Amino acid sequence: MLIETFSVGMLSTNCYVASCPETKEAVIIDPGLDSVIEATLITDYIKDAGLKTKYILNTHGHFDHVRGDRVLQKTYHIPICIHPQDVCFLADIETQGAPMHIMLDEGSLIQFGGETLRVLHTPGHTPGSICLIGVSVVFTGDTLFAGGIGRTDFPEGSHSDMVYSLHKVKALPDSLLVYPGHGGTSLIGEEKKVNPFLNRQNSIFR
Repeated sequence: MLIETFSVGMLSTNCYVASCPETKEAVIIDPGLDSVIEATLITDYIKDAGLKTKYILNTHGHFDHVRGDRVLQKTYHIPICIHPQDVCFLADIETQGAPMHIMLDEGSLIQFGGETLRVLHTPGHTPGSICLIGVSVVFTGDTLFAGGIGRTDFPEGSHSDMVYSLHKVKALPDSLLVYPGHGGTSLIGEEKKVNPFLNRQNSIFR
C-alpha cells in the first residue's frame, strides 16, 4: 500500500491518499480540506500519480475530517463511507444525483485493488469513530495519536466508550504502523510502551 499524507485545515488534520501500487485504485481518508488550494494539492497528486479513486473514507464525522467530502465527491463521483452512528454529521451533503453513502460497521471490508482495510469500531471521540486496519498499517483517526488520544469531552464523546475502544486498540499487533488523524506516525507496539492511555499502569484502565 502506498500512502501519501496531506496536512489540511486549521487543525492540521492528516488527510491520506492510500493506493494499490498494482492497480492504481485509491481511497481518500479524512479530507478535512479548508480551501481550494488544499483540494487542488490532493487532486493534482491523484492525477499525477495516475490513480483511480474508489471511496472517500471518514474515520469519524467531525468537520475537520469531513469538510472536503462534498467537493471530492463531486470531483470523482465516488461514495462517502462512514459509520452509521456518525452519518448525521454528513446531513448537509446533497446525495441526489451522487453515489449513496456507504455505512461502515464493525468488520466491514474496504477493498481497492489488491488492498483491504478492515473496520474496527472505536467509539469514544464520537459514537461512530472507527479505525481502518490493513496488513501493516492502521488509520486511527482521532481515537489514537502518537502519545495521546482524542478528546472525549465533546457533547457526543464518551470516556467509558473510549476506555473500551482503547482495549480493542491494545489488542492489535505491535508491528502495525499508526497513521493518526493528527500528528506524526507511530507503531502500536511503541504506543503500548509510551502512551499513558495505553499503559496498563495508567488510571484509565483501572
